[in-house]
Amino acid sequence: MKTNKEELLDNQVKVTVTVDAADVDSRINKTYRDFAARYNFPGFRKGKAPRKVIDNALGAEAVAATVSEQLVNEGYPFAIEAEGLFPMGQPKFSADEIAKAGEPYEFSFEIEVKPSYELTSYDPVEIEMPASGATEAEIDDQLETMRGHYVEFVDASAAKKLKEDNFADLKIVATDETGKNVETVSSESRLYGPGSGMLSEAFDKEIMGMKKGETREFELLIPVTEDSVLLQPLAGQKVKFEVTCTVVKKKELPEVTDEWAKETMGFENVADMRERIAQSIEVQKDSYLPRLKENNCLQALMTRVEGEVPGALVEQQQTNLLQEFFGQLQGAGMTLDGYLKMQGITSDQFKADIKAQATDEVKSGLALDAWARHNGIEVTDAEVLAEFNKAGVPDPEGMMEEWRQEGRLYLIREGVIRGKAVNQVMETAVVTETDAPAKDETVEVSAEDEKAAEAE
Repeated sequence: MKTNKEELLDNQVKVTVTVDAADVDSRINKTYRDFAARYNFPGFRKGKAPRKVIDNALGAEAVAATVSEQLVNEGYPFAIEAEGLFPMGQPKFSADEIAKAGEPYEFSFEIEVKPSYELTSYDPVEIEMPASGATEAEIDDQLETMRGHYVEFVDASAAKKLKEDNFADLKIVATDETGKNVETVSSESRLYGPGSGMLSEAFDKEIMGMKKGETREFELLIPVTEDSVLLQPLAGQKVKFEVTCTVVKKKELPEVTDEWAKETMGFENVADMRERIAQSIEVQKDSYLPRLKENNCLQALMTRVEGEVPGALVEQQQTNLLQEFFGQLQGAGMTLDGYLKMQGITSDQFKADIKAQATDEVKSGLALDAWARHNGIEVTDAEVLAEFNKAGVPDPEGMMEEWRQEGRLYLIREGVIRGKAVNQVMETAVVTETDAPAKDETVEVSAEDEKAAEAE
């Protein structure tokens, strides 16, 4: 088979496929033999009926029509592979005549293909990355987190006023509109910190500036949109509060000494603790820095895409993401409403997030396509076969051939090409290391540390 591609408007292409006369004749001969063996023709044993008998019984063009259909069905996926097309829709076929013995057969089809974009620059991307090893700033940051797990609340002086960064031991008497005590809110002694979300912002404003021994009385209308776990059941009601400040407290962090490192944290000394923290940070960085580098490179490359991302591609990717998402929800036995409540987002926010993710994925894909095209990145059949091997299918070569015959192999080729492109982008990237603590790190250094965090 031979193919010829013609570029049309709006990402449409026309592909003409020509099958040589020898192949047409071979197909016609085989089809006559198949028909003779398949059907019963009076006066002839199976497989022995001559062509004229078959034509008279099935129609003069039955064999030619069957051959034409076979050639189109086989020629389409062949053309997709031969021309390196990435279809975006269904093809529209055109074939004026049916196959004839001794003559080449030609058909064509038009199809929308993935648009090609260019980048404003094909120079290496420039990105910032956390330092590969554990920096002193990162170690210090983790030490502060560990100290926070062992914070103590000590009494402040009697003259100390309650501020946003302080805590207080409060006696709270809360009554509803009928004068009934609200047991879930009332307490003889509750350690409370403004801004903790335990009670409302309106409550926090009323108690701000209280001192030891001071009592305040006030009434609050609990809004229907109240987020406080304690006050939400009272939404829409008026609640009277009588609050007495038993004592204002301030947080006191432990001093980092060899004694604290050994007796509380289980290390030999501070130096040993810092070394162990550094090792934990390095292990975690080895795990997530490659992903972070890939993400940063893609973000930088995306900004170079010329033109707007096609809405049709974004909608298609949104559909893919939603199908995958709802499959995961179903597997977890969760509903969408339950997921939204758990995440604390609305349905509109969820839709906006999905659209933004779809837009980014389409844009990064188009950017990688442009990079690969500009740098001559190609994919071999061996590399495609390797993907089927990675998938662990029983017959990789057979599965690959099946995908080829179905005209779907371009999907694997696209993934391999984009993978090679992103690797090249990462390898050539100009990286500037920063000393700022990496935000994604969570260092676990001892069982005692975990217990303290749970108890706090």
